[in-house]
Amino acid sequence: MAAINSLLDIDEARFVEENAYDILALKGRGKNIAIVGHFPWITKLRSIARTLWVIEQSPQEGELPAEAAEEVLPQADVVGITGTSFINHTAENLLDLSKNSFVIVVGPTTPLSPVLFDYGVDIAAGVKVVEPQKAIRSISQGAIWGQVEGAKLVTMAKGRK
Repeated sequence: MAAINSLLDIDEARFVEENAYDILALKGRGKNIAIVGHFPWITKLRSIARTLWVIEQSPQEGELPAEAAEEVLPQADVVGITGTSFINHTAENLLDLSKNSFVIVVGPTTPLSPVLFDYGVDIAAGVKVVEPQKAIRSISQGAIWGQVEGAKLVTMAKGRK
């Protein structure tokens, strides 16, 4: 999706360089948080939430299977959904289950499109490729996300123009 994001013609004035973890921590402090997908900051988020559920297709210890989304998401005040849900065709159901929550779609696979706001997303936190040649070189050399050059983390918020 980061590659697609580099092709989208979106007013970059809508972007803010902000980390999704910081937003989740601010919005979720002392609240029920559900995260769909496994992220490296889960442990830190667990320490500030009233309850933190992690839903994963291949759950690790302390995580719930994907089927738990039906029960858990409607109970959450704040929901973080991996952008990969658009790739694996689960986004529509996850967004429907989260319709009464603050929703952030997060990760490098997040499509940075304001259309998401029409479907209940409050914040889209993804990646914008700003120097395509550097990004291509990094990825072709086997870089993992933290090592990719030429890309930056950005967010778009509903109502932010």
